[in-house]
Amino acid sequence: MDRMIIFCMLLFSSSMVLTATHQKLKYRQIIKTIELLEAAVKNEDSELLHTPENPEDGCLFTAVTCFQNETWKLQPKPSQEKSAFFQKVKILRKPLLRGSNTPCRSSCQSYEKKGPKDFLTGFAKLMKQVIRDHSSWLFFDMLQ
Repeated sequence: MDRMIIFCMLLFSSSMVLTATHQKLKYRQIIKTIELLEAAVKNEDSELLHTPENPEDGCLFTAVTCFQNETWKLQPKPSQEKSAFFQKVKILRKPLLRGSNTPCRSSCQSYEKKGPKDFLTGFAKLMKQVIRDHSSWLFFDMLQ
């Protein structure tokens, strides 16, 4: 019986580690996609985009969602193939985080508008923060 309990605990622990590793890889892939878009995005004569910076505690989900909603406004440089560009944008639109129960005082429209390159740089910076923060709350998130 003791061996069975130890085995179950070991199995549970290893599945959590695999999930955490998978999430980090997913987030790193998002950052790579953002970096590829930075080189391909049209920056001149483009629409300015709401760019969340330093989101309040518990508002990471809202900030990431804001970035995701604004990505559809990005336009490729004339030299870029549109279908490949929008495939990358589509990757950024996939759900990344679970919703938060914490109400945020700031909405997407409350953030400063910036050019597409600054917007993407801010998105990459936020995703790096997600990786740092997500490592600490992944365990508690899985228990819920």
